[in-house]
Amino acid sequence: MVFTIAVFVLLWIFQISFLEKFYESIKTRDTGECLEEISESYEKMEPTQFGNYIDDMALKHDICIEVLDRYRRSIYSSDVIGDCLIHGRENRTQIYIIGILENPDKQIRYKIKNSRSNCDMLIFGCTLGNPDNPEGYILLNSALAPVGATVAIIKRQLTVITLWLVILAFLISLYLSKRIAQPITNITKAAENLAHGDFRTKFDGRGYLESKKLADTLTYAERELSRVDMMQRDLIANVSHDLRTPLTMLKAYAEMIRDLSGDNPVKRNEHLEIIINETDRLALLVNDILDLSKLESGKQKPNPSEFEIKSKLGEIIGRFKGISEKMGYSIHFTSDGEKMVYCDIVKIEQVIYNLINNAINYTGKDKQIFVRQINLDDGVLIEVEDTGDGIEEEKIKLIFDKYYRSENHKREVVGTGLGLSIVKAVLKMHNYDYGVRSTIGKGSVFWFKISEWDKN
Repeated sequence: MVFTIAVFVLLWIFQISFLEKFYESIKTRDTGECLEEISESYEKMEPTQFGNYIDDMALKHDICIEVLDRYRRSIYSSDVIGDCLIHGRENRTQIYIIGILENPDKQIRYKIKNSRSNCDMLIFGCTLGNPDNPEGYILLNSALAPVGATVAIIKRQLTVITLWLVILAFLISLYLSKRIAQPITNITKAAENLAHGDFRTKFDGRGYLESKKLADTLTYAERELSRVDMMQRDLIANVSHDLRTPLTMLKAYAEMIRDLSGDNPVKRNEHLEIIINETDRLALLVNDILDLSKLESGKQKPNPSEFEIKSKLGEIIGRFKGISEKMGYSIHFTSDGEKMVYCDIVKIEQVIYNLINNAINYTGKDKQIFVRQINLDDGVLIEVEDTGDGIEEEKIKLIFDKYYRSENHKREVVGTGLGLSIVKAVLKMHNYDYGVRSTIGKGSVFWFKISEWDKN
């Protein structure tokens, strides 16, 4: 509406207020151009041809033309406007010629009011041929017609057009604003439902491209929020479950010591050992949750150092010697030889430990685990393979989520269910590639690549 009103304001200003000035400016320019054209044609045309040309120019431009010889006698004349200031007015003609001769440019451009018609007139004139020794003179008389009547007509037309177009513009803008606003209104209402926890909300952005893109983006955000909400619920449920069991054990054995085994050193020590183990399990769970929270929040930064990867792998595998001997697991390690790497040794050690721990929990009945170090030109590839049941293709992308557990889950060693989530967070912090290859019935290979670093 503002744009429409601005257009009509400009129309009224230029068509009404400045119409007379525009008309006079254009008329003055056209008359001047006509004078120059006649002056140039005089030297090129035959006398008979030039006389016809004068008549055509007078009719075409609605002007009076008078051509005089050097003795100031009329040789060509065309009178088309009536009550002219150059035809039949020898005294005035002589004054105009004197003005031409006295002007350094040998031209005159006068605006004179006609006392008879009370109308402004334009009088233009110049010499023919050599200005210092002219062969003749040209005088033009053009009437500046009053534009008052024309302005009155235009005012009436603009008034009617303005009223109709303002009404039309209002209706169109009302329709367009409603059409544009309706998808936004729908999306806003749906967003309010989403804010209240309704993850089944549908975002309808039909109407125009931008609203559709916004609706698609919010739909994607809704799916992600729904997924995060589900994971949060699962996390709380799993953490609660993992906390409940050791807390129950702690309370039960503490009561047993109080009521039954307090005076029996053997039983008391046995019960205390269970309490200590369950306390360690609780501490491990809390520490894993805190570590994962710090990694995902971006507060922890890698603290890189240079070390030999083969030695570190051998050291970590050695920690599992006890469980290997006690439970019959075999961890096979193959290496391409020693190679220096540059990364956060503590975090990468945690990654390797968690991957081996995961392999022990999911390997097959043969209890075989394979750890491989493959040296590459641009880094080191670490692989940890189990011989378990494998992972279905559609579930591979879920295994790094918090507390996701395979249907074939079994727990042989102490763990919290957050191991692979920590692996993912650490490797993302280092910008390392990682992934899983799995074959149903044969097992899975978890891998990550320690990239070559810039020594400079």
